Amino acid sequence: MKKSPLYSRSRRSAPAGAAVPNASAAVDSAAPSAPAPDEVSAATPDSRRTRLLKRYPVAIGAFLGALLAPLLLVAFTTLQPGQRPITQDDIDSAVRASLEKEPLPSAAARAYETILPSVVRVIGLMDDKDEKEVDENAEQKAMERSLGTGVVIIDNGTILTNLHVVSGAKRVRVRFANGHESEATVVGAQPENDLAVLRASNLPDDLEAATMRSTADLRSGDHVIAVGHPFGIGPSVSYGVVSGLKREFRSSEGEKVLTNLIQFDAAANPGNSGGPLVTMDGHVVGIVTAILNPNEQRTFIGIGFAVPIENAAAAAGMPPF
Repeated sequence: MKKSPLYSRSRRSAPAGAAVPNASAAVDSAAPSAPAPDEVSAATPDSRRTRLLKRYPVAIGAFLGALLAPLLLVAFTTLQPGQRPITQDDIDSAVRASLEKEPLPSAAARAYETILPSVVRVIGLMDDKDEKEVDENAEQKAMERSLGTGVVIIDNGTILTNLHVVSGAKRVRVRFANGHESEATVVGAQPENDLAVLRASNLPDDLEAATMRSTADLRSGDHVIAVGHPFGIGPSVSYGVVSGLKREFRSSEGEKVLTNLIQFDAAANPGNSGGPLVTMDGHVVGIVTAILNPNEQRTFIGIGFAVPIENAAAAAGMPPF
């Protein structure tokens, strides 16, 4: 295969006296004219770049990519609209929208749900006949005289109520929150605080005892609920506040004086006696024992009294807080 001739950048001078006939023609016929020095120097860098690209295509591509990546990132960030930061107003708006769809129960409702499994209805029967054998009118009359409420404080069936609810009764029956009924006996009493302790003879499954809380940090204005069976209707819940502490109550006959009482304004009526006074965390701070009505109509006018739970627990032989 015929090779193309190589051309040197320098020219040889002809020997002295030698004639070179038709030199230019010979050169033209032998090979194409050599490029001018300017043309050769100008073409050399291009040919080098070409050879480099052919020899190291991957490395050069990676190098160029590394140079272009930051520029592309800056351009993308600049062209894209920035996200607005989430503010507290956005969070509050989302919470409001959620609450509008599914409102949370009130604090009083949560407290009621907490204490309800521990609340019982207490019935003091004034004769030895079975409750079912008593005619309707006589039973209603007996219930009006001795109907009250109690609260389970120990899951062995120990119940706190008012002494006046069971005083004089020949038999005592209790009805638990799930409808289970049982005979009960009086196992303790504290007359000075109008308290009685009952023990149920048979218990429902999974009986729940209430949680008791010290009144040491109780303050006037604290929210409370009273739970019971007013006039035999219930269980019922009423809502109010602690109106005062260390109050004194004298019975209408003037025979009994109760001291160190919690005054509250949650509605209470006959049948609420012995029921729990409950804080918003569902804890018992008192046992409802009396209402004040100057007209002696035995209806609530806004002033109720409860025995502090410390006294009530002592009546059951439980250690103080």
